Amino acid sequence: MLFTAYLSIGSNKGEKKENLNQAIHCLDKHEMINVAAVSSFYRTHPQNFEDQDWFVNAALKIETSVEPKGLLDILKQIEHCLDKEGKAFRFGPRIIDLDIIFFQNLVLKTSCLEIPHPRMHERCFVLRPMCDIGADTIHPVLNQTPGQLLNKIEKQESQKVIFLD
Repeated sequence: MLFTAYLSIGSNKGEKKENLNQAIHCLDKHEMINVAAVSSFYRTHPQNFEDQDWFVNAALKIETSVEPKGLLDILKQIEHCLDKEGKAFRFGPRIIDLDIIFFQNLVLKTSCLEIPHPRMHERCFVLRPMCDIGADTIHPVLNQTPGQLLNKIEKQESQKVIFLD
């Protein structure tokens, strides 16, 4: 059985666009994942810890044969492969960050995974790219599309999202 999931992907260290492209390549070559769509890339202001370089973010639509926990494990393996040191602290700079935003219309909360992503509706850097590839996707808890959620928060000064060529 194939499941549809949406991922958020970001980088703010090194060659940011190349980091995203490497992660997308790793995902697409994985035998249990097919990358079905990639959003535009966006330059985005850091949140939570603002004293760091801006990010490049995108969203991916994937098809996968693995359950959510298995997908999370694959994402963590790819993060570790591309960034051996990892981030020094929560919300800190990183070479690559991969998060599950939606998995089908699943609502899940465990000690290691929450779907839909618990802060996605507060983040332009997640919602703007999601509008590119999953505009009609309905948040299974909030019952709104990424565009509707984006309209609520995009005017906030700290939520700058700039399209990259």
